[in-house]
Amino acid sequence: MSSPHSILFLCNGNSARSILAEALATTLSHGKFIGYSAGAKPAGNVHPIAIELIKSMGYPLQLLRSKSWDEFGREGSLRMDFIITLCDSAAGEECPYWPGHPSTAHWGFPDPTAVEGGDESVLHAFKKVEIGLRNRIELLMDLPIAQLDREELKERLQSIHHHIQFGQ
Repeated sequence: MSSPHSILFLCNGNSARSILAEALATTLSHGKFIGYSAGAKPAGNVHPIAIELIKSMGYPLQLLRSKSWDEFGREGSLRMDFIITLCDSAAGEECPYWPGHPSTAHWGFPDPTAVEGGDESVLHAFKKVEIGLRNRIELLMDLPIAQLDREELKERLQSIHHHIQFGQ
């Protein structure tokens, strides 16, 4: 087996969506991908509901922390193969230079931490994002990455999001 692909999920606060994606990519792919996450303006903590969902995946909780995307844009940083933004504000931010020119895409999801209406509504929003991310990551795992050129890979990566309706 070839070495795993590194995939960085970006969101503004790095407390929910990108953290969930990090854990899902790593656990679902069984070594094909290693997920990472970061934010433009990190919240400094991981949302408790995200922690609970990730705990059920078996992902090591000690790896979870809200961090800046600057950690991954520095010279000598881990080289990413893919970078996926998950919130519209992160997609519009001035991103750092990414060493290695990774393939990029935007998979926008509403912020589950912004949902009003009580604990049950927030939990439902988190689960909806988790399902949407899970479906997209499973499609990503099925891509014939080694057989696609850079442009084809970028198109396929972006088309994954458009192929699936949110919440499915």
